[in-house]
Amino acid sequence: MTSTTSQQELFRFLEDRFACAQACTECAQACALRASLVDPDGTDRQALVRRKGIMCAEVCDATCRVLSEENRMDEDGIRAQLEWCRTVCLECAHAFDGYPGAEESAAACRACAQACTEFIRTLN
Repeated sequence: MTSTTSQQELFRFLEDRFACAQACTECAQACALRASLVDPDGTDRQALVRRKGIMCAEVCDATCRVLSEENRMDEDGIRAQLEWCRTVCLECAHAFDGYPGAEESAAACRACAQACTEFIRTLN
């Protein structure tokens, strides 16, 4: 492996890490907003959408912090966090599907899940 190849791999790693952290931030904001718009005393469907939105916002926020801060988490820990985030984002997107006005939030969840998937590939 040449120095240039190592440098390119490092840049790719940092770009993917940043893209994933940015997608997590956008998803957390979209989910928090969507959850805040749902009637807390509404139907069971509304309660599910609200719970999933809150959980997704929290997991995305935690994932962003893991990716943004200098931390001591090893690669396996980062991978587990990313997989958890991806799973929660997809569950949330499914909960948002068909819910009036939640299309953009569902799209943010799917974009975050995709960014997590791409960053996991970088770790392999």
